[in-house]
Amino acid sequence: MTRLTSFVVEDIPEALEMLLNDIEMHHPEIVIIGKATSVVDAAKQLQSKKPDILFLDIMLGDGTGFDILEIVPNIDAKVIFITASDEFALKAFKFSAIDYLLKPYSLSELASAISKARQQINPKVEQIEVLKELINKPHHKPSKISLHTSDKIIIVDIEDIIRCQSDNNYTTFYLISGDKILVSKTLKYYADMLKFLDFLRVHQSHLVNKAYIKEFIKTDGGYLILKCGENIPVSTRKKPEIIEILKKI
Repeated sequence: MTRLTSFVVEDIPEALEMLLNDIEMHHPEIVIIGKATSVVDAAKQLQSKKPDILFLDIMLGDGTGFDILEIVPNIDAKVIFITASDEFALKAFKFSAIDYLLKPYSLSELASAISKARQQINPKVEQIEVLKELINKPHHKPSKISLHTSDKIIIVDIEDIIRCQSDNNYTTFYLISGDKILVSKTLKYYADMLKFLDFLRVHQSHLVNKAYIKEFIKTDGGYLILKCGENIPVSTRKKPEIIEILKKI
């Protein structure tokens, strides 16, 4: 297996020591060429050290991992972001569609993160900006979402999403521009993400942005008419809930 170099940034001594030990013991193909516990120290070392993989803790004592990426913008390393089990951080990673290693991690999760790092293309600047905004403003409602298609990553304004439709294990996003984006994640995944942003799961196959609802027709089983003219079915089970929500608009 091809040997790779790595650099670890973690400000908690015990966590740093554990990660270093786990890499050395279980991933001998990875050579650790440096470590740091602060933004200042990491940025200084990374001016000259060029690791293949950068293990980067998000929250550090003197700043964030993003500060390091800004100070040393020419880092070519595949970044494995590390974060604590925090609901706001996890939401941020989901909206930015960036992989991460969640503390406390298991050895299998570490192996998976390293495997993905070997294969992945580094996150786009726009993805980092989405992640950075939500990490720095945890109670702020996201304005953008990163969508992975089969061949690219598209950053979308959430307000431009009219609706989402299930296609087995895929989801199609319908945008105000008329564009359609097919993503290899389930509708449930996005329904859970977007429910606090006024997206309504009105049917097993349909998630709708409340801002684009024009009418709810109670006859013929019940369906929504959207401002774009589309008709979206409402399941029998969801009908009472949808009626109550629309009464409050």
